[in-house]
Amino acid sequence: MPNDPGLRRLALRTLLAAFPGTAVPQWAGDLLTGGLAGYTLFGGNITGAAQLTGLTTALRSARADVLIAVDEEGGDVTRLHHRTGSPYPGNAALGAADDPETTRRVYAAIGADLAATGVNVDLAPVADVNTAADNPIIGTRSFGADPALVARHTAAAVHGLQSHRVTPGLQSHRIAACAKHFPGHGATVTDSHLELPTVDVPLDLLRSRDLPPFAAAVQAGVQAVMSAHIRVPALTGDRPATFSRAALTGLLRDELGFTGVIVTDALEMRGATAAAGGIPQAAVAALAAGADLLCIGAAVDPPLVEAIVTEIINATTDGRLRIARLEEAATRTTSLATWATPPSPTSTGLATAAASSSPTPRSNPSAGTPDETVPPDETVSPGEAVLPSEAVRPSEAVRPSEAGAPDAVIRRSDFELGVTAARLGMRVEGSAARLRSPLVVRFVASRSIAEGKVPWGLAPHLTTARRFAAATAEMNTAAAEENAADATKDTPAVKRDAAAEEIAVVAAECSVESILERAGERPIVLVGRRIHNSVAARELIGRLAADRPVGVVEMGWPSSWRPAGVDAFVITHGASLANGRAAAEALTRQTLDITQSD
Repeated sequence: MPNDPGLRRLALRTLLAAFPGTAVPQWAGDLLTGGLAGYTLFGGNITGAAQLTGLTTALRSARADVLIAVDEEGGDVTRLHHRTGSPYPGNAALGAADDPETTRRVYAAIGADLAATGVNVDLAPVADVNTAADNPIIGTRSFGADPALVARHTAAAVHGLQSHRVTPGLQSHRIAACAKHFPGHGATVTDSHLELPTVDVPLDLLRSRDLPPFAAAVQAGVQAVMSAHIRVPALTGDRPATFSRAALTGLLRDELGFTGVIVTDALEMRGATAAAGGIPQAAVAALAAGADLLCIGAAVDPPLVEAIVTEIINATTDGRLRIARLEEAATRTTSLATWATPPSPTSTGLATAAASSSPTPRSNPSAGTPDETVPPDETVSPGEAVLPSEAVRPSEAVRPSEAGAPDAVIRRSDFELGVTAARLGMRVEGSAARLRSPLVVRFVASRSIAEGKVPWGLAPHLTTARRFAAATAEMNTAAAEENAADATKDTPAVKRDAAAEEIAVVAAECSVESILERAGERPIVLVGRRIHNSVAARELIGRLAADRPVGVVEMGWPSSWRPAGVDAFVITHGASLANGRAAAEALTRQTLDITQSD
């Protein structure tokens, strides 16, 4: 039985694997030929639009109906733009703006970007209601803490991603959306990548608080739903939802009426492996519970795939897994591939056509979607939460192509849309009038495994401000000469802010004196993520505000904390490239130029 080629093909058809590097290894293509459902791509697989297009073309040459998935949420979790930051704000900013049409347009643009490079499954949107303010893994990835708000934006995001779109030179094709993390990861205070979180609430509360966004996604026709490695004792007992038939079959399928593909979060995560005893055992438990597409994770090689396949086949003979259940899962992933498979992508980069506003009708076929883990070289251990020794240091160098504007993979229209949405989701308390030409101090912050290493802060936009200053210096001179020549004119010379500067610091390792010395006479703007959680950062802000004008930019999930004595407090609801641009505009009181390149 372990060598049964029919069972082997069925088992492979339920797997979403991964591979290292920016080219397709021979073994990866061989597995597709043998029946593997598809692959998840991570930041380490992507260097740019043309390269990604070539990669997806190579995968599709092995088998045309391969599922190619990424975690492209916009905001803080991006794979396409991991080198520059996303040109779109994430869910928290979109929820704060609370304009579902803006959310739909942003997700339609994300879908167009993916479609143009050959990706056909987006592991988004996050449908979790973030009711735990210190949630270490959801936070700004959530639309908010209100179930009704999260539900309407989840539906808008699904419509945007799955809307009909046309890429010049190609037939129309679609992106499958995947709502995650069922039955709701928003109330957790631990990270399921590292352990098994528990949400110990009655089922009535789960239904009223956590399930509405998933019900909205189902009604919007979402093609896939991702399970969470969380324990809800009233529903799942001692096991994670990924292994719970009551959660996946009873609640999601029977109660909510979902008929598409159920995708697991990455089985390599501790929330799954610790409960099952290993990845192969986790695969069997998930299939038996009702999952269809098993995201293995990021660290995948041929021996691991073979071990999983063998365990699945053995499970069909020892009573752990019915063959009919395996066949059902394989049929659903095949239906999803048929629904989502695009023609061969162009090599010209991102799509230029706008998505239609017509929502996708509800449909039965399903999609496959892997998880949001990061490749080994992007994983952050607890000890890497801060940068090395020096207390104050220049911010990381920014190349010209990354400084004045986004990377060349980002289209001007996308960035304009993203910055406009980021402005709508930003909140500015107080006044930035005394914060011209500041020293910007960015607090080094830890990053979640889902986010990976993505640049953030104000540095790229400060470079844009420098270009503004240089470009207007000549205007200032000309205006002054004109005014001197005609004393009757009452037209003052144009004046812009001088160049600003950003440094990165570890709050617990730097002194007020070192920052003041660096600042000279300038005001100071402090930028961070979840600043309220750092006692050292809060104390630093308070002492600096007692000395001079100070502004604070919060780019993480906000709290009720407000520092005393500051001039301005800016809440961006995220740290994407678009969020940074909106914050820089608020501080400089300018609308900064949006260009594709220098």
